[in-house]
Amino acid sequence: MLTLERAKELNDSQVTEEHLILHAKNVMYAMGAMAEHFGADREHWMAVGYLHDYDYQKHPDAHLQFTEQPLLEAGVPKEDVRAILSHGYGSCSDVKPETDLEKSLFTVDELTGIIQACARMRPHGITDLEVKSFMKKFKDKKFAAKCDRALIQQGCEMLGMTVSEVAEICIEGMKPYAEDIDLLGTEQ
Repeated sequence: MLTLERAKELNDSQVTEEHLILHAKNVMYAMGAMAEHFGADREHWMAVGYLHDYDYQKHPDAHLQFTEQPLLEAGVPKEDVRAILSHGYGSCSDVKPETDLEKSLFTVDELTGIIQACARMRPHGITDLEVKSFMKKFKDKKFAAKCDRALIQQGCEMLGMTVSEVAEICIEGMKPYAEDIDLLGTEQ
């Protein structure tokens, strides 16, 4: 099983751009919360979340095409590599999310982008962000326009959950790490 320490070691050997590291952390903390929701191993899901964009910095136009072999060679278990590949389903991968881990990663990858954008606009960042405020921004297609809402919706449907249910889990899971993910806001 992939450990968080090993995931950080591998990811940090490939990813150096601050915004990509921040995204990896956002997804990691959201995945930890999703693991708790499903009664799964929190650290394991966080590890997969942290490592999910392993090849993105070096190969943004061929994302996930340079992930499988290097990670397998590095000793990452096949099922964890599969989970990572599945987050690109329909866009840069044909690996369909099947497990709760895979479906969660597929969903929160995009979802955390909107959560981050929403929290950045608030004086207290994510610390007092409520799902109701998030949903207003989610429905505004001009807000964080690059985040694929149809994909988020698809992921939530795969999970048998609503967007607001998944968003609430992720927001609450990210709040304790507000400082680490640069979402404390300007009025702390």
